[in-house]
Amino acid sequence: MTEPLPPLNALRAFDAAGRHLSFAGAAQELRVTQGAVAQHVRGLETRLNLRLFDRHARGLHLTEAGRRYHAEVAEAFRRLEQATEALRPGAQGVTISVTPSLASKWLIPNMPDFTARHPDIDLRVMATEKLSQFRADGVDIVVRYGAPRALAGLEQRKLFDGAMMAVCAPDLPGHGLEGRSLLHDSLDLWPDFLEQVTGQRPAGRLPGPRFSQITLAIEAAQAGQGVALASRFMVARDLALGRLVPAVPGVLETRAGYWALCPREDLHSPARRIVYDWLCDAAGRSQKG
Repeated sequence: MTEPLPPLNALRAFDAAGRHLSFAGAAQELRVTQGAVAQHVRGLETRLNLRLFDRHARGLHLTEAGRRYHAEVAEAFRRLEQATEALRPGAQGVTISVTPSLASKWLIPNMPDFTARHPDIDLRVMATEKLSQFRADGVDIVVRYGAPRALAGLEQRKLFDGAMMAVCAPDLPGHGLEGRSLLHDSLDLWPDFLEQVTGQRPAGRLPGPRFSQITLAIEAAQAGQGVALASRFMVARDLALGRLVPAVPGVLETRAGYWALCPREDLHSPARRIVYDWLCDAAGRSQKG
């Protein structure tokens, strides 16, 4: 008789640990304890009689044998997912996790274009500020604001740069920022903006109302309540329609931006690849327009 396959839970733990190169990251994805992941991997190594990972103070590294085995295990899981997806009746579904601000100010206005191009794919939007875990939260593609960094096993492309501009209602009294209320959001970039654009970095906490989401600060600015900081692409439509105007010339340039992320192995799925490429193309068209 042939040797039975290793337990499925052990293979899942190994697959996740190999993608994250971290037992903690794998545990968060699988919603189990870090100890459980480590135990599964140790059991798998014992069963196979070889080391799959080198353990270091800064994390894990796949051994040569581990790299070869992980590529095969990841491919096997991908093929199982594709086979299961193909059995489901009706349209294929792809779930995108985005912040509520990005959803309301850019993604939702552009969704009719996607639906017209790909009526056979159900685009599902999960609007949340919480960092999403791909498999654990049933998410296929994540779009988040941040600085570029290497992420093991993930395809990442920048959709929009991090340039921030100060905007206000066209009839807001005054000129520039003097005497105007500053509207703050979760990114808290006013100190950086003032230092880069005006040459003066404020000392201490800046006054003004604070909002949990960028889109709320933008809406407050439209209502004449003060000046908000926003990415250029988020307020492009409002500027074109005259609902907002630049409060001061100049923008805050940052290394950060909005990035689309997806596990590389998942992009073998035609539906996920179509959605991922559309996001990148639509972002490019938005900036050209």
